[in-house]
Amino acid sequence: MISPGRYVQGKGAIHRVGEFLAQLGSSPLFVADDLVWGFVGHDIEASLRKANLPLRRETFNGIASSREVTRLVDVIQQVGADVVVAVGGGSTIDAVKAAGFLAGTRWANCPTVASTDAPCSALAVIYTDDGAFEEYRFFPRNPDLVLVDSQVVANAPASFLIAGVGDALATWLEARATAQSHAKTMAGGLPTLTGTALAKLSWDILWENALPAIDAVRDHQVTPAVEKLIEANTLLSGLGFESGGLAAAHAIHNGLTAVDATHGLAHGQKVNIGSLAQLVLEGAPTSEIRDFIEFTTRVGLPTTLVEVGLDPDDTDSLRTVADASTVAGETIHSMPFDVAADDVVGALAALDRFAARVREDAKLPGPAPYQAPHHGAGR
Repeated sequence: MISPGRYVQGKGAIHRVGEFLAQLGSSPLFVADDLVWGFVGHDIEASLRKANLPLRRETFNGIASSREVTRLVDVIQQVGADVVVAVGGGSTIDAVKAAGFLAGTRWANCPTVASTDAPCSALAVIYTDDGAFEEYRFFPRNPDLVLVDSQVVANAPASFLIAGVGDALATWLEARATAQSHAKTMAGGLPTLTGTALAKLSWDILWENALPAIDAVRDHQVTPAVEKLIEANTLLSGLGFESGGLAAAHAIHNGLTAVDATHGLAHGQKVNIGSLAQLVLEGAPTSEIRDFIEFTTRVGLPTTLVEVGLDPDDTDSLRTVADASTVAGETIHSMPFDVAADDVVGALAALDRFAARVREDAKLPGPAPYQAPHHGAGR
């Protein structure tokens, strides 16, 4: 069981970042893109002044690639930072974790969205410069600090919170599969009862609070449901996936990144397709799959291939996804049965047609084709 050294969440938490960083070092380096820094930079600067800490900020260039990580290592060493702080989303956070480890510094995360469970973990997802999955990098420790300002999260577009629900819902589905197969977790050993229980707690909170929380965030309000959903997306999902285990859902996400059409999607949007495919692979009860489709459609997540830029009749693209998701070492091999590429192709095609039927029966909106932007990978 592994976890970050300290987790802080609440309205106005960003105003205390200097207080907590002073416990970690005396020369912090912040990494954030210009958009994010425009929202929170003034508050961070004021907090650092109060804590008698200097302010240095480096601009993040958009993708957690090997090239960007190497560049950040050079910056950390040049300025002599003893703690590096990511401010932003999952890509910024993963790049800073990887760079902080290589530079030999402590690292901290200030997520400004609750779109992934990246902030709490001791691993980073590294992409190519074009946004395709390249590798997982594992570190010997978790972040020293994760600080989440709930109001900052609520001020962001609701689409980020929605994506976080997609990422977090996979946590329990993958943890229960890992527990059944007795496979190793991302923490390096067998799943603990604690990690598996936290994954289930995350699932329960999501089903109870996601819809009212998303409605509140559309009006930039922080309600108890919003606080619960942020914690489920960030802390509970982070602890649950890392100490509970990953399985097919995230492997299929990684496979989806091998297709150019998906590169503008958020991480959690692709994971939701992976979760549905995992349920199909498991032969889960039809009622369970139907409930998942209806719920995640209401949340605003994709449940069909057309919504992630794929054609269910495009066998070549589905084969590309399947081949990438079943390579040796992928987490799909933590399932309690063998999964081949042909199985993934079949699951993807089957979920697409069934999801469309479920949505029609439930009088939910039909799937709209996804048009990928011409830049970057959503993470």
